[in-house]
Amino acid sequence: MRSAELARFVASYPTAIVAELTAVRGSSPREKGAFMLIAPDALIGTIGGGALEYMVIDRARRALRDGEEPEGLDIPLGPEIGQCCGGRVEVSLKRLQRPLGAALVKRLRAAEADLPDVYLFGAGHVGKALAQALAALPLNVHVIDTRPDELSGLPAGVEAKAVPMPEAVVRSAPEGSAFVILTHDHALDFLIAAEALKRPDAPYIGMVGSRTKRAKFASWYAGEGGNRDALRRLVLPIGDLGLVDKRPEVIAALAAAEIMVHLGRRGASRMGARDPMTVGADVD
Repeated sequence: MRSAELARFVASYPTAIVAELTAVRGSSPREKGAFMLIAPDALIGTIGGGALEYMVIDRARRALRDGEEPEGLDIPLGPEIGQCCGGRVEVSLKRLQRPLGAALVKRLRAAEADLPDVYLFGAGHVGKALAQALAALPLNVHVIDTRPDELSGLPAGVEAKAVPMPEAVVRSAPEGSAFVILTHDHALDFLIAAEALKRPDAPYIGMVGSRTKRAKFASWYAGEGGNRDALRRLVLPIGDLGLVDKRPEVIAALAAAEIMVHLGRRGASRMGARDPMTVGADVD
């Protein structure tokens, strides 16, 4: 759920009920603060699904139907409700009012500002498929291309930008950005990758292609004075997780998982966990 989606829902269903996890003890499918909005015939967000969410939706819709003030719930996540998490949650139920709706939208906007940035260079078949795969994830996705006409048909919420020199975008990208290189021009791919490899803060640098393309890039990169240790950070081919399938949507699905692993490991590393290992990279 993104802030723009929530704002539209709040405007469309002003009498909805807000369900929020206010306390979590033990194992739970979602964390404290997770919320959803429940209208008579529509939903947005989730507090974990399953029997827990079914019970909450039922309670909220009965309150909406009967005109009652909704009461919160204290729910054990065990055999009593057909779940096996083993924890316990408290759920508040509040009628949506304008200040509460505005506060929830503001909360999501603040969270979105801190989301990782992922830059996709190239809006061809794989680029568009990857943008579609990433658009639903907690990321800020940017698609960059030198060809303005190729930037149509992208998912809502994805930033599209036509630029004459994509490698300049790499230099100005926020700290911790990930870069995925999928342009129509191998020479341009190489320039963008070389620029990205100058960014030690980048958790993921990937390029679509083959092992032959990797070998050619490695030779070119060495000739340009590139650092061999930096080259080891390049994931090429992207999405090389053992499934030999060249359909754009399949490559995108595998690459999206790969990107999320790298971003997650960077976050864990910054919090004091062990350094992440490179996933999907062929470093020989």
